[in-house]
Amino acid sequence: MPADSPIRPDPLPVTRKLAPQGKVNLVGLTRDALRAALIAAGTPEKQARMRTAQLWQWIYQKGLRDFAAMTNLAKPYRALLAEHFTIELPELVTRQISADGTRKYLVRVAGGHEVEVVYIPETDRGTLCVSSQVGCTLTCSFCHTGTQKLVRNLTAGEIVGQIMLARDDLADWLKPGEGMGERPRLISNIVLMGMGEPLYNFDAVRDAMRIAMDGEGIGLSRRRITLSTSGVVPEIARAGREIGCMLAVSLHATTDEVRDHLVPINRRWNIAALLEALRAYPKLSNSERITFEYVMLKGVNDSDEDARRLVRLIGGIPAKINLIPFNEWPGAPYRRSSESRICAFADILYKAGYATPIRTPRGEDIMAACGQLKSATERARKSKREIEREAGLQAP
Repeated sequence: MPADSPIRPDPLPVTRKLAPQGKVNLVGLTRDALRAALIAAGTPEKQARMRTAQLWQWIYQKGLRDFAAMTNLAKPYRALLAEHFTIELPELVTRQISADGTRKYLVRVAGGHEVEVVYIPETDRGTLCVSSQVGCTLTCSFCHTGTQKLVRNLTAGEIVGQIMLARDDLADWLKPGEGMGERPRLISNIVLMGMGEPLYNFDAVRDAMRIAMDGEGIGLSRRRITLSTSGVVPEIARAGREIGCMLAVSLHATTDEVRDHLVPINRRWNIAALLEALRAYPKLSNSERITFEYVMLKGVNDSDEDARRLVRLIGGIPAKINLIPFNEWPGAPYRRSSESRICAFADILYKAGYATPIRTPRGEDIMAACGQLKSATERARKSKREIEREAGLQAP
């Protein structure tokens, strides 16, 4: 590939070392778990809270991985830490940079499994799209990730590790002598919209996001973190109570018949059940609206009647609606709605009083756009016929 190509798959030869046997990886531990681990390793109980705060800041504010460089700790204590603990991230395998500046990272986690992470730079923010599972169990028919079977949940360390890897790549850590908030963050927002259903990996997602929101940790406001769910109804209220971030819902249809095909979880919790749970969401208010995500599929869910039905369905829910032009992928059984059709759909929603941004596709040239993520080793293994059959669009 020419050196000046706008798409640059950069192999990163740094190999992630496995944590030495018997050592505990500190990345992803909650504050309470970190404090308990320090006490178990010999830290006096009276000092454990202070040591936890010191380590927390070194790891999550400054991005430090070497205990020996933690200069506000005594040398004997640094040696004790190095004997019992390690600070390890998943392996960053490759980086691709799109013509529009979007970055896609292929990340390898324990067991040799892979997930993808996407960084989207914008004029007023930088958004990191992180994954919560290896693969996905939901098999949404329009989503490339859904064609990769679920392998396992990611740990809290593997989820927050994605943020840390991206901060490494972007040099987005605090510099010596620099305080929090002294300069704009390159990663200012996090969206749990990568591979997997976050609410099917609730505990790990919660713990990772608490680290991300911790003022002495990564330090992002909860309103700068958005969790996207396809509609795991029993966990929605819990997400409001225990995580408290912004909520996005992958709706994508206005009838159960269509949503059953597009988002099969609808067969378990239908549109009525989902909307009932959203109306009771603990954080719901005019200032903290639900975001409804709606992918625009030609001839499937993009009619004027669909738009009007959507307005009726979400009545009374403080909301905005993100219209997502379908991002095509090899073998996809759908096509993107035309620009004029998307604009007509948006106009109906706008006149009904809803903010209705039309998402600009980003990173399409490197398969980094919404719905296109998939582990490189799993990409394009299914034929179009197989995908259409699973989507219920053709007979077996």
